[in-house]
Amino acid sequence: MKPIQAHNEDETKAIAAALAAFLVPGDIILLEGDLGAGKTTFTKGLATGLGIKRVIKSPTYTIIREYLDGRLPLYHMDVYRLEETGGTDLGLEEYFEGDGVSIVEWATFIPEDIPSEYLQIKLQPSGEDLTERTITFKAVGQHYEELLSRLDESEKEKGV
Repeated sequence: MKPIQAHNEDETKAIAAALAAFLVPGDIILLEGDLGAGKTTFTKGLATGLGIKRVIKSPTYTIIREYLDGRLPLYHMDVYRLEETGGTDLGLEEYFEGDGVSIVEWATFIPEDIPSEYLQIKLQPSGEDLTERTITFKAVGQHYEELLSRLDESEKEKGV
C-alpha cells in the first residue's frame, strides 16, 4: 500500500476510522512519528471507527489507557517513558494477546516486548505549514498484509 496524504486532522482521523473497520481482537498497531506527528490524532480516529465515545487522551504519563466501550476494546499505550527500563514488568503480552486492539506509540523503546507480527504506521508532518500528514503503512505478517489489502481496496473505492 502506498503512503496516504492526509491534508488535515479530520482526514487523518478518517483514514484511521476506515482502518478500524477491518481490525479484529489481538491486532497490534505500532505508531511511529516524532512528537506532534499526529499519533494521538490517529488513535482518536481509530477509536471513533471502533465506536468508542470516550475522549481519547495521550497516555504519556499513565503509559496505558483502556477504552472498553466500543466494538472492540482499545488499549492505547505510550511507552516513551520506558526508554530506560523497557516494558517487561507491565504485562504487555496480556494486552497483545487479549480481546482488543493494542496501539503502541514509541514501540522502538520496547523491541523485546513486541510480538513478531504487527502493523506499523508512520506519521510524518508535511506541507508548507506542517499540518498535512504522510501516513505510511508497513505490514509485518500475513494477517496484516491482508488487512492492508482490504484497507487499500476500501480507499480506492472512495477515490483516495
